[in-house]
Amino acid sequence: MKVQSLHTVYFIGIGGIGMSALARYFNMSKKRVVGYDMTPSPITDQLIEEGIEIHFDQDLKLAQRIAKDLTEENLLVVYTPAIPSDNAELAWFQSSKFEVLKRSKVLGLITESGKTIAVAGTHGKTTTSTIIAHLLHHSGIGCNAFLGGIAANYRSNFLYAGTEAWNVVEADEYDRSFLALSPNISVITSMDPDHLDVYGTSAEMINSYKEFAQLLPKEGVLFTAEGVANLALDERKYGTTSSCTISAQNIDYSQQIATFDYIRKGKLAYSKLTLPLPGKHNVENTLVAIAIAEELGITENALREALSTFKGIGRRFEYHIETEDLVYIDDYAHHPSELAATIAAAKEKHPGKKLTGVFQPHLFSRTKDFVDGFAEELGKLDEIILLDIYPAREKPLLGIDSQWLLDKIPNDHKKYVSKSQLLLELKQRDIEVLLTLGAGDIDRFILPIKNWLSDK
Repeated sequence: MKVQSLHTVYFIGIGGIGMSALARYFNMSKKRVVGYDMTPSPITDQLIEEGIEIHFDQDLKLAQRIAKDLTEENLLVVYTPAIPSDNAELAWFQSSKFEVLKRSKVLGLITESGKTIAVAGTHGKTTTSTIIAHLLHHSGIGCNAFLGGIAANYRSNFLYAGTEAWNVVEADEYDRSFLALSPNISVITSMDPDHLDVYGTSAEMINSYKEFAQLLPKEGVLFTAEGVANLALDERKYGTTSSCTISAQNIDYSQQIATFDYIRKGKLAYSKLTLPLPGKHNVENTLVAIAIAEELGITENALREALSTFKGIGRRFEYHIETEDLVYIDDYAHHPSELAATIAAAKEKHPGKKLTGVFQPHLFSRTKDFVDGFAEELGKLDEIILLDIYPAREKPLLGIDSQWLLDKIPNDHKKYVSKSQLLLELKQRDIEVLLTLGAGDIDRFILPIKNWLSDK
């Protein structure tokens, strides 16, 4: 199927972060976009404002009416695996003549017809791809960016520059989705074990990353972080050690922003670049974004200006309150390595302050696979409040719950709390720096917590 020939694209589960970016792409490409989701949300509200037709009750008659005068060449149905298989609209389309594809397959079709920068990795994908997109957009090159978070500069998870522009996409390893892409430049930010419910073993997961690396054409470029095992002979390493092809040296966080020297092949390329984000991991994410921008011809002045204006991503070390006496930060961290980076960055930016963390584990399988890592990292907080495991697509596993994890955390100041009691629990504490952490529905507490702390 060629996406250019489409008249209508019908999304089942349009409100997700990945699905909504695709919906925006087709809408801005002048296709008719229709979508279903279970409940309204800020994302669906924005999509409706942008002219996309969305309904929240399964409406088989609407689906049939839209499909009536269309052929299999000009109607595409896109669904997310989070939608139950007994969804009436999905079941009807799957039994019809029309093409019904997962989101990852559709993203793959888009990358087939254009030049693509694909960012893979257990963590760092969203920040890295968003910085790349910002550099390209701010410099005037432009791109179609399909992001896994809301870029603060644009208040959106999508940027559009036309069907001939570069695509910047997150290459999702879950369910091997990234193998559907056709990249020209690839990045692998990390390969820490994850999604073992899909892969079974770390070795099998690494094999999929090797397959991803091999998707590049002969003239393609592969960038890998220094902690990533070698996947190809000509890959370019980036990191903070001098042995890397691209490295950051003389990193300084003392002014509440990161400054660093950009070293290319052992020689100083740019001195004292500034990045208004904390943490070594964000410096590393920025390194590879700069390297890709250089590949595409962006000048030093344009790079400096773009970096200095980067505002970050929603739910990636996102400040909601920042005063001398009170700080509230929210972060999407849901893997031990991500918790380590976020907690380290909080300590780095707020030395000597008491860190209180609220963590919502994501997935029973992930909690089971990495319980010791979660316990170790959460133990580095001064106080930890643990919520129930967010199940997402999974059913409970016998014996795997938040109390089991809590018992393993080496910290005397820890407590399990139900979601209904979270605000009451926080109100009884003396908060200095508060972190809310997790990839589930913990984000629904951001506004209530912010309002309470602001009043306080």
